[in-house]
Amino acid sequence: MQERITEQVADALMNLLEPKGVLVLAEARHLCMAMRGVEKQHSATATRALRGVYAHDAQARQEVLSMIKER
Repeated sequence: MQERITEQVADALMNLLEPKGVLVLAEARHLCMAMRGVEKQHSATATRALRGVYAHDAQARQEVLSMIKER
């Protein structure tokens, strides 16, 4: 479900805003992972969807991903 929502958000942004590119990064903590033991209490699953320039230009994609990591 997380993957599908990530894709749908990226598609909606592309359709509504008509930008040159969209990168959507969704990070979530899932109850099924948290219930499996103490080691997994703070684990998260990240999904991403790339559209436009970010799907085709590795340098542009890396620049945005590095900005996200700095946060």
